Order: sequence, then structure tokens, then C-alpha cells
Amino acid sequence: MLDIQSPLPGTFYQKAAPDEADYKTTGDAVAVGDTIGLIEVMKTFIEIKAETAGTFDGYVAENEAPVTAGAVLARLQG
Repeated sequence: MLDIQSPLPGTFYQKAAPDEADYKTTGDAVAVGDTIGLIEVMKTFIEIKAETAGTFDGYVAENEAPVTAGAVLARLQG
């Protein structure tokens, strides 16, 4: 199991907009560089990208939840 962690504190989003689908769903293939979510810090959105390839195992952090730096956002199966 590979963890995708937040690089900074902020609010985590699983999708780009409320009316859009999540970036990834369980079972999706994930390539290096795929966006899996967003962190909002002071009205600035930073894309969270996968640094390793694998199969998406699911989100750990809830959508629109506050997160700290180092918090696990999602997990991949290698």
C-alpha cells in the first residue's frame, strides 16, 4: 500500500468542482503525475499529483476536510 500525503496544510478536495466526478475512484489506474485531488490554501488551489504508479485504493481524507501537512489523502496499491 502506498500513501499519497498532503504536502501542506489546507482544505482537501476530491474533485475539481462540486458538480464534477472525483478525480479517481477505487480500482482506477494511476500513472505518475495524475492529479488525485486539490489542496486549497488561502483561495489558492494546488493540484496533488501521484508520484508513483499503481491502482487507486481509495481516499482516506474526506472531501472538503481540513488536512495537515503529511496527512494521508489517498492510498494506492503498487
